[in-house]
Amino acid sequence: MKIICDTSLVSEACQNIQRAASGKAAVPALEGILIKTTRDGGGVELSGYDLEMGINTRIDARIEKSGGIILNAKTLCEILRHISGPEVLIESDEKNVCAIKGGDSEYSLIGMRADEFPDMPVVMGGIPVVLAQGLMRDMIRQTVFAVSADESKAIYRGIKFEISDGRLMLVALDGYRLAIRKEEIEYKRDTLSFIVPAKTLSEIAKFMNDDNGFVSVSLGKSHIVFNVNGYNIVSRLLEGDFMNYRAALPENYSLLVKVNTRELIESVERVSLVISEKFRSPLRCIFDGDIIKFSCVTGIGAANDRLPAEIEGERHELGFNNRFLLDALRSCDADIVHIKISGTVSPVIITPPEGEAFIYIIMPTRLKEE
Repeated sequence: MKIICDTSLVSEACQNIQRAASGKAAVPALEGILIKTTRDGGGVELSGYDLEMGINTRIDARIEKSGGIILNAKTLCEILRHISGPEVLIESDEKNVCAIKGGDSEYSLIGMRADEFPDMPVVMGGIPVVLAQGLMRDMIRQTVFAVSADESKAIYRGIKFEISDGRLMLVALDGYRLAIRKEEIEYKRDTLSFIVPAKTLSEIAKFMNDDNGFVSVSLGKSHIVFNVNGYNIVSRLLEGDFMNYRAALPENYSLLVKVNTRELIESVERVSLVISEKFRSPLRCIFDGDIIKFSCVTGIGAANDRLPAEIEGERHELGFNNRFLLDALRSCDADIVHIKISGTVSPVIITPPEGEAFIYIIMPTRLKEE
C-alpha cells in the first residue's frame, strides 16, 4: 500500500478512531487502526474495533498502490499529531513494515496484515431513526450520570431507549437514582426498545459537535449503528430484563417545593465543600415554611446554608447524597424545578414546572439523630 493524505485530515480521523481501539488486548490487532484503500480507489478507510464498539470512516487520499495494514493506534496517532508537513505519505511493504513520511520527519513501524483485523458487525435493513445531534447529545448527558457502576449488573451499565408514538425516551438507573429524559421526534413508525452501553454513548456524544446536523441510528438484532459527521459507530446492545421503572414512580406526594435551579445548585455546592471522598456524610435538608435549610458535619468541619423557596406542605427533614442531588440538578434544563417529597425514606422526584421532559428520582439517605 502507498497513499498520500492531508496530514490534519488523517490525524483527526485517527484520533477519533482511536476511541474504539483497545488499550490492552489479547489480540494485538484490537490495539490497532486498520488502514486500507477503498474499492473505488478514491480514498482510504480507517477502522478501530475492541469487540464491543467499532468506529470507521473514510477520508480522501491519493492512492499510488492499493492495500491495507494495521498499525498500533496510540503510536500512529502520536506520530501524525507531531508531523509538521501538510501531507503525509504512508507506505507498507510485503513484510508489513510501514514507512510514514511528512515534513522533515520519517518513521518506520512494524504493522500487521489487514486480514488479521476482526470483521465489524454489519446492520442491514430497517428504516433509520434520524435525530438532531444537539438533542441526542443533551439527552445522553442528562441521563448517563445515573448509569450503574456495578459490573455485576451489566444491564444497568447502559441507557434504555424507548421510541413510541413519535416520542423518544432515555432511561438510566443504578438502584439509588433514576433518570428519565423525554422528547418528541419525527419518527412515528415501529415501537422500538433497546439498551446501549453507556460507555459507547459517551463516546458517540463526542462526535455530535454540530447542533444543526443530524445523527442516523440503525437498529439490528444485537447491534446498533450511529452515523454522525461521516463516522459509523457500531456497538453491541445489552440484553436482559430492565427493571419496571414505571412502578418506581411515586403517584402521590405530601410536599411540593418550587425553587430556582441555579440558586439551589449553588447552595448545595457551598455546603458540599466539607464533604470529600475521605470524609463523607449525608447532606441534611429541612424544608419548612418558605426556607430550605442545608447542613452537613464531617471530619473536615461543618457547613450551613439556607435558600428561599415556595413550599407547599408540612415540614420535612431528609438526607441526601450530595453528589446524587447535584448530578440531577445540573442536568435539569429548566430555570425552576419542582421537588416532590412523600416521606423521609420515599423516593424524591425532581421535575420541570410543566410537562415531563425530565424526571429525576433520588432515594434519600437515612440521617443519624443529632
